[in-house]
Order: sequence, then structure tokens, then C-alpha cells
Amino acid sequence: MLLLVSNAAACTVFAITPPGASEDGSMYVGHTNDGVGKDWRNIDDISILYVPAADHAPGEKRPVFFDPDSGSDAAGGASAGDSRLVLGHIDQVPHTYAYYTGSYGMMNEHQLLSAECTDYAKAEFDAAEGKRIFYSSELSNVALERCTKAREAVELVGGLIDTYGYYGTGETLVFADPQEAWVIEICSSLDEADGGGGLWVAEKIPDGEVFVAANEFRIREVVPGNPPDQIYSKDLFTKLDEGGVWSPADGPPLDWLEAVSYGEYAHPYYSLMRVWRIQDRLAPPSLNLSPYVENSYTKAYPFTIAPDEKVNLTGAFSLFRDHYEGTEFDLSSGGTAGPFGNPYRYLGPADAHTNFQNGSYMEVRPGGANPRPISEIFCSYSYVAQARSSLPPDPVGGVLWFGPAVAYETVYAPIYAGSTNVSAAYAAGDRSTYDSSTAYWTFDFVTNWAMLRYDAMIDEINEKQGELEAESIVLVQETDRKAADLIAAGDDEGGALRLLTDFTVTRGGDEIIEEWHDLSGTLIVTYSNGLITDPTTEAVEEPGYPAWWLNETGYQYGPRIYELDELRATGGLNYTESSVWVPKNATFADIRELI
Repeated sequence: MLLLVSNAAACTVFAITPPGASEDGSMYVGHTNDGVGKDWRNIDDISILYVPAADHAPGEKRPVFFDPDSGSDAAGGASAGDSRLVLGHIDQVPHTYAYYTGSYGMMNEHQLLSAECTDYAKAEFDAAEGKRIFYSSELSNVALERCTKAREAVELVGGLIDTYGYYGTGETLVFADPQEAWVIEICSSLDEADGGGGLWVAEKIPDGEVFVAANEFRIREVVPGNPPDQIYSKDLFTKLDEGGVWSPADGPPLDWLEAVSYGEYAHPYYSLMRVWRIQDRLAPPSLNLSPYVENSYTKAYPFTIAPDEKVNLTGAFSLFRDHYEGTEFDLSSGGTAGPFGNPYRYLGPADAHTNFQNGSYMEVRPGGANPRPISEIFCSYSYVAQARSSLPPDPVGGVLWFGPAVAYETVYAPIYAGSTNVSAAYAAGDRSTYDSSTAYWTFDFVTNWAMLRYDAMIDEINEKQGELEAESIVLVQETDRKAADLIAAGDDEGGALRLLTDFTVTRGGDEIIEEWHDLSGTLIVTYSNGLITDPTTEAVEEPGYPAWWLNETGYQYGPRIYELDELRATGGLNYTESSVWVPKNATFADIRELI
């Protein structure tokens, strides 16, 4: 087995299914793209790409591009002429659908939705031209190009893996249409010499339930015979038996997670913590889940849950806006959050997820690490994709709510499935070049500026965020009606698609970007130089630091006292937000009497 160092995204995904889990009967699929590096497009992974529908001539081939963010080296492959590396080709189909993609496929014109997260597998092999040519990014793209239904998508993806091979990290892909959702989990074959191949298992998410994954395989029991709600790769049981990770004597059923994975992606507060958090938020009384489990192979967190209350669109957004607030893991409180409740942590060696392998993950980690939040500072973008069976046709029913940069401080902007373009701000950007005209830098700047005085700025950010998202929801409802009326009146969808495109570009990009630039300016003026300045009245405050922070940092020992050691040895000396004045020639004994 070859274990690879990777920049692969470390994402959180969910699917909220109708009718019992979503309030309005929508299908919701969410994805945070938490990674740094170039993706299959050979560009930074912070932008969204619209791929138009196309017709193809008989005999035409589709190139399959290498993904440098896959945890794999590019073994072989030829240049496609645009700096992307081509690992191989597959037969093209007569017609491909329009879709939106980024690091991975997101949504197509027929309301097929997709999301991805990376998992840690026992075997992760390099790409090889003509042998192992597919990673999850291109698998999701091809599925959106060719499929309209979730099960159709997982069957296609599984067939591509069986035929053309799989490389890179373990992966979880979610596919959903307006009626049903499926999960397919993928890893390399255990034997590098078996011709490429790959291993995969797919399972249907029960209607009315919620699925969550966060960098650890979530499918567990695999039953031989392909039951209706589960399908898997050909020769799965044979390959696992030959690889020595499972034997017929062990089952059935087969435990997919134990057989092919070491479990946690990094440390005990990295993967399963996020699964626990979302499940516990959605069903706290009924499930009574504990954040503490025996190990990463626990079955304490079910594959899916039924929420105690149905989830609406803003509730789906909120699942990604979480730093464990209100729990014992709250990243916005305590000493590491600094004086102003900054929930983000600078990454260090102990936060890496690439320098460990089999054995006890609790033993091989360094002495400590911070919990991994759902809203992470290195997020490229996140989205909640919405499919609505109540709003045919598909171009109107599908809406991709896309948020650049960090989820907690972003604004989710609506992009219709029928739109044929996006705002230029969302389609460009690079982390190595600051550009305030791009969506990523517009939002990432606000997150980083807020870290100067997070407890004060976040209220203003959330207020504007909520205002813009509420406005967008109302405007989407109005646009739904206008587009439906055009189609009902006999429009051939040309006028309706122009309406959806104009709305997507104007609202889903330009208006929100302009509003966020205005907010940025207000925050800069208000919170510069450690002051709080009212831009309207020009009143200036010097709030300083909170009392608990001054106490912990030794503020109470100044101004300078020559008998400092004795003063520090005085028990119970705390900062009380009050001052005691003494004469300049006071002795230490005089001071002790006063305090």
C-alpha cells in the first residue's frame, strides 16, 4: 500500500431528504469545500464554473483530467493543451447536460445534486494513464453531465470505477434528485497490481432522514446479494478477502468502514466530532448522543437520523455555521479564542492529517490538537443545493445557494439550475493574488478582518448576512412565479432561462458583492487601530480588553512595582476593573494593606 501526502479537501457534507426531514419538501445537499490547492481544472479551488450543455458527434471521446488535489502523483498522462493533465479518455455520449462545478460537481440543469468529502483509506494509489484514471472530482462531473437521477448517478460512477480504475484518497460522494438521495463511498483496490479497479459501496438515504459525513466513511454493514437500497462494486467481497482485510468467516455482513479504512481522518476531534455536532443539533432529545466514543469505528452515530423538527433552508445554512458554540468544545470561548472570542485557530504540526497510518490514532497523534469545527478558516466555498419537485420544470426547481470563503461569515447566493451564467466575481479568483473584485476575496477579507475584534464584528456581519439571505429567499419566490408563468404561457423556456440567468448574475453575484464591499468599508472604519469609531457620529471608544483577559495576562501587576515577586506571591490578587491610588513613595507593605 502506498500512503500519500495530500492537500485534499477535508469537507463536511449532508443530505436532508423529503418529505419528513425538510420543512417545505425540498431535497437539500450541503458541502463545505475545505481545502487548499489546485483542483482538476489546474486552478485554485475557490471559484465556480458553469459547463453548458453540448451535443457530441459519433466516436467523440471525453478527456478525463488529473486532479492534483487527490492525494496522488500524476503517473503518466499527456497535456490537454491548456495545462491540464489528461489521464485517459472515455466514450462521449450524444448529449451532455449543463451543470455547475468547482473542485467537484455541484448541480445540473435537471436538479441532480452532488457533494463530496475526503476519507482516509488503507490503500491510496497514484494515478496511472490508462489504468487508474478517475478520481471523485471527474466522477462527479461525468455523472452530472449524463444523469438525471441519483441512483442512475451512483450506478454510472460505480461502472466507471470498475472499467477505468480509481486513484487517490478515499471519497464519499452524495447524489440526490428531488425525490431520493444516495451515498457512494470509494477507495483504491487493496492490490496495486489488480489492473486498476477500485472498491465502492453505495447506499440509499432513507426518505425523511438526514445523512452527515465528515472525512470518514459512513457506510457500515454491506449485505451480499445487492438489496434494493444498496449496491457495490463487482468482486467486492473477493477483493477484500484476497487483500486480507475481511474473510467470509467474519460475516456477512461486511463492515465497510473497518475493512477499507483506518477511521478518523486525523485525530479524535476531527471527523466524528462534526458528525456528532450536526446529528446532536438536529435531534438532541431523542438521540442523546455523546461526543465521547470508544474509537473511530464506533456505531454510536447512526448512518442517518430523523430530525426532531423539520429543517428549512435557513436551518440548512446554519448547519455549516458552527464552531461548537454552547458546548464544552466551544471555539469562541476560553484562552485560545483570545480576548475577543475568535473561533478560528492557526494550523500547526499537530493539526496535520497526513502523517499517520494504521494502529491506534489516539497513540500516534502528538500531545494535543484543537477540535476541527464545521466552519473552518481554510474553507474555499460552501453551498446548499436545493431540489424542488413542487416546481417543475427542473431549470426553475433547482437552486444552488453558493457561499464563497468561510461558511460562518459568507452569504449564500442563489444560482438557478436553469441559469446559463454566473457573476464574473464568482467565476474567478486565486489565493495568491488579492483581488477585491472576486467573490472569494470579498468574503475572506471580512472573515480575517473580523478576527481582530470578533465578538463585536460578528453581530454586524450576521445581521447583514441574515438580511441579504432573507431578501434572496423572497426574490427567489418571486422569480419562481415569473418563470413558471412564462413557461405556462407557452414560452419555450428561452425567455424563462434568460430571466433565471439575469437574476442569478445580478442577485446571486453583483448585488450581494456590492453590499459586502459596503459592509467591509464600514467594518474597517469602525474597528481600525483598536478603537471603535461610529461612522455616523464620529464618536470614538477605547474599549480595551475584557477583565478576564487582563487578569490572565498580568495586567493587575502594573504599573511597575519594584517588589514584583512579592506582589505576584500575594494570593487572591485579581483584576477587578477598579484602581487603588497610593502615594509615589508607598512601600510594598503599604500597598498590601490597601489591597
